[in-house]
Amino acid sequence: MNTQAVEWFILTPAGVLHAFARKHADATELALQALLTQDRTLDAGGWAAAAAGAPDITALALEQGWVQRLQRPLQGPDAKLDDFLQQVIASLSGERRAVLASESGFCLAHTGMDQDGADALSAAVADYSDFAARQARRGWEGATRYVSFHSDPEFLLPSFSFIPFWVDEAGYWLALAGEPLLNNPALVELLWGIKQAGTRFNLPGVA
Repeated sequence: MNTQAVEWFILTPAGVLHAFARKHADATELALQALLTQDRTLDAGGWAAAAAGAPDITALALEQGWVQRLQRPLQGPDAKLDDFLQQVIASLSGERRAVLASESGFCLAHTGMDQDGADALSAAVADYSDFAARQARRGWEGATRYVSFHSDPEFLLPSFSFIPFWVDEAGYWLALAGEPLLNNPALVELLWGIKQAGTRFNLPGVA
């Protein structure tokens, strides 16, 4: 008789940042992303069914802190994106001022600022995204990850930080005011909601 307890798996915030960090995900990153494709967390069997390579990376994912075990399943976001995006992104900013934008500069959600301020940040995101892409083509990947902007010479706390991520090759950027609170379950919820919603917002110019 098999009395082994069933365990479920969920990405950690660090796992989200790793799994969704590149436009063209590799096999390991795709297997990690598979954990956010269903409306509930997956057990080992469900993860293997969603991603054939999952059994091969489970030990590594746990060791690296990309995945954590759960003793009971969790329900994924059950609200429409428009209903919860604003609250989720607020939790990621030390000042509760944040913008979620497409890499083309379309403002998807904002909190703690007016629409004009959010649109200005979204435009800045698009400009920086183009800059990062140019540097990558020249051979320097350093601009393609995270960047912080400071208004004081001590460089203690950033005014804003830009954090990119990609879902099914669609690019998004978070612009977070003050301290970026990325070690936060809200980051997992954000990516889970986007992934579960079909991975693409209805953006101008995007099929």
